[in-house]
Amino acid sequence: MFEFGWLWLLALLPAPLLIRLLPARQQQEAALQVPFFDQVSELNLAHQARGSNRFHFLLLWLIWTLCVIAAADPKWLGEAKSLPYTGRDLMLAVDISKSMDEKDMLPPGVTSMQFQNRSYNRLDAVKAVIGDFAEQRQGDRLGLILFADQAYLQAPLTYDTATVNQLLQESQIGFAGSATAIGDALGLAIKRLKDRPEGSRRIILLSDGANTAGQTEPLEAAQKARDMGVKIYTIGFGADEQIVQTAFGPRRYNPSRDLDEKALQEIAELSGGQYFRARTTEELELIHKRLDTLEPIELDELKVRPSKRLFYWPLGFALALALLLALTFIPITRRTERVQTQAQGVNG
Repeated sequence: MFEFGWLWLLALLPAPLLIRLLPARQQQEAALQVPFFDQVSELNLAHQARGSNRFHFLLLWLIWTLCVIAAADPKWLGEAKSLPYTGRDLMLAVDISKSMDEKDMLPPGVTSMQFQNRSYNRLDAVKAVIGDFAEQRQGDRLGLILFADQAYLQAPLTYDTATVNQLLQESQIGFAGSATAIGDALGLAIKRLKDRPEGSRRIILLSDGANTAGQTEPLEAAQKARDMGVKIYTIGFGADEQIVQTAFGPRRYNPSRDLDEKALQEIAELSGGQYFRARTTEELELIHKRLDTLEPIELDELKVRPSKRLFYWPLGFALALALLLALTFIPITRRTERVQTQAQGVNG
């Protein structure tokens, strides 16, 4: 289907004819006497003959018509397509602080004996699980926030879940510092959701520590989310126990000793969401399956027509015709130079 974005501009097509119909103004000009009047008169008549030539008139008219058509913004509309649409808006807030470099995660399907020779930190586990979760949320608008010392919007709300996943995969430890600004991450997520329809706004926050940076208190952000009707689902991530080899033999320690589970629970409860604890990659996968049941994807049909703008075609043809018209006046230009040379000889 073909249409114009500015159809009313086509009313300008007869404008040159209307201007031609306007009465000419009578002007009194001083006479100029030159000794080479005959040559100038001959050149002027030649120029007028060329200007009134039908070929030149046709070129000028085509150039004007093509320029008006290009200004009217012609478009080609394709066949209507149905896109999955839910209207739900999910902001993913992912911790990339220094503690996310802790190597206490097992890749899915890998045993503890195999893990001894593997390097798999918490952020790698998050990329594997949350990245898959993001791509499966077809029909939802997803956004991505990465936070450490400060919170940064990595991807605004978009239906392009594959790009959100790619940006998550490209994140690295230390991009945003080494501390953990949970409150700032929530505040930024709420800000990005405030203009979205009520009842569809959700935040999924994953962290392995406590709020140690930023200017916003997490509970204050949670209260703001509650007032706006934004649910926050929080995930505490990290193993409870890790065995390391020391000079005195194996030693057990808790790599998640800095995790503030109480704060994450309060944030979720205050906003009407839910808190989850993920100690392994498998538990993180189960949590996201649980989130799929809590926030199911209810698909509706959204009809869209892909459009392709075509203004550059008439504009390009107009430019080519203008160049052709200019080339036809080159002989006149050369003759003008000869007349000027003769005039200079007479004056000399």
